[in-house]
Amino acid sequence: MRNTSIDLLDAIPRAVVAIGTDYPHGHLLPSHQHRRAQLLYGATGVMQVRTEDGNWVVPPQRAVWIPPGVAHEVLMLGVSTRSLYIEPAAVTAMDARCQVISVSSLMRQLLLEAVELVPEYDEAGRDGALIHLLLHELLRSTHLPLHLPLPKDPRLLGLCQGFLKDPDAHASPLQWAAQLPVSLRSFNRLFSRETGLSFGQWRQQACVMSALSRLVVGDSVTRIALDLGYDSPAAFSTMFRRVLGHAPSAWLEKTTGH
Repeated sequence: MRNTSIDLLDAIPRAVVAIGTDYPHGHLLPSHQHRRAQLLYGATGVMQVRTEDGNWVVPPQRAVWIPPGVAHEVLMLGVSTRSLYIEPAAVTAMDARCQVISVSSLMRQLLLEAVELVPEYDEAGRDGALIHLLLHELLRSTHLPLHLPLPKDPRLLGLCQGFLKDPDAHASPLQWAAQLPVSLRSFNRLFSRETGLSFGQWRQQACVMSALSRLVVGDSVTRIALDLGYDSPAAFSTMFRRVLGHAPSAWLEKTTGH
């Protein structure tokens, strides 16, 4: 099915419902949740997913796993999606948290085929076999490090959300501690307890995730590096490689094929 709402199909007696949707650039899906689990695959463009637990950036031809009942909002940047809505009982082995996952070539083709099926496809025939194989591929997928955890503490959450709107590579933990206000030692303990990362690790991850969306839409590495406050493109590229294992240009080529 294409460009329809899961709300109209949720009660269909099938373990998996597949829907393809095209979104205008910059379209925001406000916070919502589904009874079924969702695998949200972007055939094109970049998705930015937010939940109360953090942010995820989903590059082209990757997917995000959203467990049933998890409230989420999604910013679509030039995205054409292929979604699977899956009965919870059919995916008990999947993670109970959101995850960005890799999508194999086989899984990609299966997703493209799945959205062309009629809603009440023949479970005993070819269509049922296609869906069954899709679920097997989903269980084999690997997680990608594209998650930025957010704290629960309201004071710290406000600072983190402000940073995400205007990332700064030189933001100092001492400055953040003064705004709470707590000692630097207390701030570092609080930050690590709330996010599972040190302040420096979180700051780098936030800068990388801000950069990913801009790289995919064509912004230059130099412009991104300067906007984030890095002293040079080389310094930014070194940090990017440390976090994701590739320099920005190599990551972009690996991700988009360009």
